[in-house]
Amino acid sequence: MKIFNRIFGTYSERQIKKLRKTADRIESLEPHYKAMSNAELRGMTEVFKGRLAAGETRDDLLPEAFAAAREAAMRVLGKRLFYVQLLGGIILHQGRIAEMKTGEGKTYVAILPAYLNALTGRGVHVVTVNEYLARYGRDEVGRVYEFMGLTTGLILHGQTPEEKREAYAADITYGTNNEFGFDYLRDNMVVYKEHMVQRGHIYAIVDEVDSILIDEARTPLIISGAGEESTDLYDRADSFVRTLRRHVIKELDTKVDYDDIDADYIVDEKARNAVLTKGGIRKAEAFFGLVNYADPENSTIAHHINQAIRAHGVMHRDEDYVVNENGVIIVDAFTGRLMPGRRYSDGLHQAIEAKEHVKIQKENKTLATITFQNYFRMYQKLAGMTGTALTEENEFREIYGLDVVEVPTNKPMIRTDHSDVVYKSAKGKYNAIVRQIIECHKKGQPVLVGTITIEKSELLSSMLRKQGIKHNVLNAKYHDKEAEIIAQAGKLGAVTISTNMAGRGTDIMLGGNPEFMAKAELRKLGYSEELIIGATSMSETDDPEILEARRVFRELHEKFKTGIEPEAEKIKELGGLFVLGTERHESRRIDNQLRGRAGRQGDPGESRFYISLEDDLMRLFGSERIMRVVDALGLDDDTPINAGILSNSIENAQKRIEDNNFKRRKNVLTYDDVMNQQRCVIYKQRQAVLEGEDISGTIRSMINATLRNAVQAYTLSDNPAEWNLDALRSQFFGFLCREEDFRYTEDELTRLKREDIENLLIRRAEEIYQEKEKLFGPDRLREVERIVLLRNVDRMWMDHIDAMEDLKDNIRFQAYAQRDPINEYRIVGAEMFDAMVEDIREQTVRTILSIKPIENRALRRVQIARPLGEGFEGNRAPKTIRTTTTPIRSAKRPGPNDPCSCGSGKKYKKCCGAGQSSAGG
Repeated sequence: MKIFNRIFGTYSERQIKKLRKTADRIESLEPHYKAMSNAELRGMTEVFKGRLAAGETRDDLLPEAFAAAREAAMRVLGKRLFYVQLLGGIILHQGRIAEMKTGEGKTYVAILPAYLNALTGRGVHVVTVNEYLARYGRDEVGRVYEFMGLTTGLILHGQTPEEKREAYAADITYGTNNEFGFDYLRDNMVVYKEHMVQRGHIYAIVDEVDSILIDEARTPLIISGAGEESTDLYDRADSFVRTLRRHVIKELDTKVDYDDIDADYIVDEKARNAVLTKGGIRKAEAFFGLVNYADPENSTIAHHINQAIRAHGVMHRDEDYVVNENGVIIVDAFTGRLMPGRRYSDGLHQAIEAKEHVKIQKENKTLATITFQNYFRMYQKLAGMTGTALTEENEFREIYGLDVVEVPTNKPMIRTDHSDVVYKSAKGKYNAIVRQIIECHKKGQPVLVGTITIEKSELLSSMLRKQGIKHNVLNAKYHDKEAEIIAQAGKLGAVTISTNMAGRGTDIMLGGNPEFMAKAELRKLGYSEELIIGATSMSETDDPEILEARRVFRELHEKFKTGIEPEAEKIKELGGLFVLGTERHESRRIDNQLRGRAGRQGDPGESRFYISLEDDLMRLFGSERIMRVVDALGLDDDTPINAGILSNSIENAQKRIEDNNFKRRKNVLTYDDVMNQQRCVIYKQRQAVLEGEDISGTIRSMINATLRNAVQAYTLSDNPAEWNLDALRSQFFGFLCREEDFRYTEDELTRLKREDIENLLIRRAEEIYQEKEKLFGPDRLREVERIVLLRNVDRMWMDHIDAMEDLKDNIRFQAYAQRDPINEYRIVGAEMFDAMVEDIREQTVRTILSIKPIENRALRRVQIARPLGEGFEGNRAPKTIRTTTTPIRSAKRPGPNDPCSCGSGKKYKKCCGAGQSSAGG
C-alpha cells in the first residue's frame, strides 16, 4: 500500500487533485463578484434560489455560490478565504469529512457549504462541541449569512420552546450536539405538532467531528422524567460504603480469584467499575440485615450499594464532576466544561450527591433515549471537519458512511515537535515542567500548558504561584473567562494552563488578537453586545450610533494591531508559542489537537509532552517491563528517561484505549440499533397523529385485529365444546359483550363456527363505533381517537423503555449459557415490542368503544412524558457483570410466544396468557 501511495499519491491527495478544477473555477469568479455592490451581491441569494426552483442543482450552483459567499465573508469579516479553505468547503458540501489542521480556519470554511445548502430553505445545522463555539459561530459567522439575506439561529440549553422553534426555523442553525439530540427526543414527546421545535434533519456540518461522533458517542443521551422520591437508601448505602476497605487494581482478570483479597470492594480502573468481594458482601448482609445478598428481593439494596461504591471508587471530584452551590455538576470528559442540568442516570448522580453531602435530588425515570450515532445517521447529508480524523477513518466509514479527506495546509508547517520527556515519578515530571515554564517565561516565550484534569491544573497552578510565575488557569471552574484567557495566550511572556484544550476553537495569535482586544475595550467603554456586533459588521447602515461605534472600533483595532505586530515578531524570534502537554491523553487525536495550537498559518512554534510512569495511561496500559527496566537502571525522580525506548509503549497504550473505546461504542450502538428500529415505528405513529391525519381507518383496523386475535386465542381447539367462551365474554364484558352472550346449547355448539363469533363481535363494534360518531360528531371523534392513541403509545412506550433497559442489564447472563447476549436481546426485545403493540391496540380499542362525551368539557391532549432533565448513562464504561456468589434467579415469566407452562402445547399468549395484557379488564 505504501508503494502504491508513493506512486499514485494517498487517497486524500488523489481526491484533492479531483477537486482543484472546481476550486480553480471559484477563484476565477472572484473579480466578477468583487465588482458588485453590496446590494447586487446580496441579491444573488434570490437569483440562486430562483435557479434552484427552475431545476438546477446545488452542484450546478456551487462555484458561483461559493464565490459569492467568499466575497461576502471578505466584506463582512475582512477575511479572504484561502484556496485550501475552498477545497475544504467542497468536501463538506459533498457530505464528507475534511481534516484540516488547527489554525486553518475551519469555522470560516463552513460558510461556503452552509450558504449553498441553505438556499433550499430546508435548514442547515452547524453542530459544535460547546455553547461557546455555537454562540461564536452564530454571532461572528452568522453576520455573513445575514448580509446575504439568510437568517441564523442559535440553540442553547435552557431556552424556551418558542425560542428554539424560531432558531430552528432559521436558514442556518448553530447548536451543540447534545442540545440537537435532546430536542429531537423532546419533540417526540409533545402532543401537538406546533409544540415541536425541529423541522427535519436535512444537512449537518459537525465541527470537531471526531470528538462528537466518536469520543462522545460512547454514552447515549437520556431524557428523564419524574420517578419515585429518592429514598434514604442512598444515605444508608453511602454510610455503609464509608466503612469498607477499598482495593484498586488496573484490571479485573476473570481467571483470577479475588476472594481472599484483604478488602471489601475492588475498583477496576480500566473498566471504571467497582465490585464487592465476598467479605464486602458479608458486611452488606450484616449492615442491612439480609439473609442472602444475591436474593432477587434484595436487588434494590444491591443496586444502591453498587452505585455507592462506584461513586466512591470510580467517580472523582474535580475530574468527573465538581461541587458548587448548585450541587453536583458533571464535567464534560472531552472539553473540560461544566454541564449544568445534566445528570448521570441509574441513581449514580444521587450516589455522588450522598457522597458529597449535598441535597439528594429526586430519582428520574427514563422517558426517551438515543445514541449520537443513530441521531446523526438521520440526516440526509452529514459532513464534518476536524484537525484529526484519519486515525478513525474506518469507524467513520463503518458507522456513518463518511470518508476522510486530508486538506493541505495554507502555509508549510514549521512547528518543532520535540520528543517526549519521560520521568520515573509524577513529582519529577512536574518539577521538570515548572523548570521548562520558567525557562520560557524568562525569555518571554508564551507557554500553553495542557492538563487532563482540573485537579492537576490546580496542582500545577499552585507550584507556579510558589515560583512567582504569573499565569492564567482555564478549566471547568473558570470557563466563563475562557475567551478572555485564550485571547491572551499568545502574548509575550503569557503562561496559560488549560484543562483539555482540544475543541476550544479559539485561534491563538502570536502577540494577541487585535479584534478581540478591541471588542473587550468597547465593553469597558460601556457598549452593548448588540452594538458591538453592529460595530464589527460591514453591512450597510445609516444608524448614527452604529456608525460611531464602527469608527471607535476601527481606531481601537488599528491601535492594538500596531502594538501587536512588533511583539508578534519578537515572539517568532523566540520560537513562537510553546505547547507543553503534562501527560498523554487516552486519545492520540486530543494530543495532536493540543500540539496544533502552535504553528498556525506558518508561524513557528514548539511542542513537547512530559510523561511519568505514574501517569494513568502508563500505569494502566503501559508495559510492566518498562518499570522493571527503569528500576534496574536506578534512575532518580529528576533524571529523564530516553523517550525513544518508550515511544512504542506509549503509542500502543493509546491504541489499546482507543480499541477499548471503539468496542464500547460498538456495544452501545448494537443495543441501540434494536431500540432504534422500535423507536422509528413508534415515532412514525406519533407523527401521524400529530400531523392531524384521519386515523379512523387505523382505529377500525385495530378493532378488527383485536377482536379476531381474541377470538382466535379462546377458540384454538377444533372442538367448539373446548372453547373458552366464558373468558372471551369476560374480556369484552360491559361494553361489547352482555351476560347472555356465548351461552350455547350442545346442539348450537356443534353448528357454531369461529367466524360467526368474529363477525358478531365486529358487527357490534361497528355499531358502537357508529353511535360514538353520532354522539361526538365526526371531527370531535377524530380528535378523541388521536388523544387516546397518543396517550396509550406514550404510556406504554415509556414502560417498554424501562423493560428493555432491564432486559439489557440481565441479558448478559445469557453468556454463561453460551448464548450471544445481543442476539437474545434482539429476539426477546422483538417479542416484548410485539406484546407492547398488542397492548396499545387492545387498550385503544377498549377506550374508544367505551368512552362517553362529557358536556362542557373541551378536548385536550395531556402530555404523559414530562421531561424534567437530561443526562447520560451512569458511567462511561459499560456495566461489568461479575459476582462472587451464585445469583438466585427468579422464575422467568413466559414470553407471549413461549410454550404455555400448563402443558397444553399452545403459545402462552394463546392459552393462559390470553386476556392478560396490560389493558386489563
